[in-house]
Amino acid sequence: MKGYRWQAGKLAVSLSLLGALVGSGCQQEPSETEPAANEARPTVLQPLHRHFNLNWAQHKLWDDGLAEVTTYAAERVVYKKPRPYELTLITVKEDFNAAFNVKTDDYQRPDLFAVMKVNEFCRVPTDNYPYHYLTSLFFRREDPLQLHKMTTSAQEWCGNTFKALTADADGYQLSYNSYWDGQGTGQYEVPFDVLLEDALPYTLRSLRFNDEPLFEANVLETQQTNQAPAPVRYRAEFRVARAAPNEAPRPAWRVTVRLAQGKDNVYWFDQQYPHLLLKQTTWDGRQLLLKDSRRAAYWQH
Repeated sequence: MKGYRWQAGKLAVSLSLLGALVGSGCQQEPSETEPAANEARPTVLQPLHRHFNLNWAQHKLWDDGLAEVTTYAAERVVYKKPRPYELTLITVKEDFNAAFNVKTDDYQRPDLFAVMKVNEFCRVPTDNYPYHYLTSLFFRREDPLQLHKMTTSAQEWCGNTFKALTADADGYQLSYNSYWDGQGTGQYEVPFDVLLEDALPYTLRSLRFNDEPLFEANVLETQQTNQAPAPVRYRAEFRVARAAPNEAPRPAWRVTVRLAQGKDNVYWFDQQYPHLLLKQTTWDGRQLLLKDSRRAAYWQH
């Protein structure tokens, strides 16, 4: 398979990731026939729906007012050396208002809709200075494939870079502001038929896990970088299998995403709902291994 570099203008992209384990108990899988709160789903993703439980986030677990906070021992290659660090993932249900497309402070508004927010934060030390990354992904609660919005930023001593992916009537707009020469500010157009690589740790939790061999989907490569080049799109293969006992800390499903020949990303998810991400490896040297998971009101002091 090949990755295709995009040009600014009319572009083609496809498909989109995280969640939680509570305390020590397992949660019952939400019914796949349970009616969702909102049936509006992008037609372009419907061929993939049969592989996913679209009601995954309708479970009452996400209505307790708390967030799932998971901590991972992580590694990433920076300046050609693997750098160990700690990464935190926060998954929580929020109510957005349509007027400002952000979490609402007024719950009596008529324009509210439910989203699942996934925040990914890390500080990566290097020999001279640290790199900071914060990515926020928002999904329609009724469809874990439907990315509603994403923002991601990177800061280090040389400068900062910010990107935002937002939806309009015809697709997504990926806008950027970068300190790198040749980039500056601009935007790319991205169709709706896309899964973001950065979203897979959330979206793949909603798989109808089984031993079916594979399916295909378009994937936009990670945007968690300190640069803003034209995005790369892959036609990726997804393979699902039961993990061997020694592959993960507990019984797990292994999902292999082949972006291109020699570019495999592998994810391990707990077999019990809510299918917490236990481990991740990627072709470019990024790694995650679960250290801790808890439910907490992290915004309170």
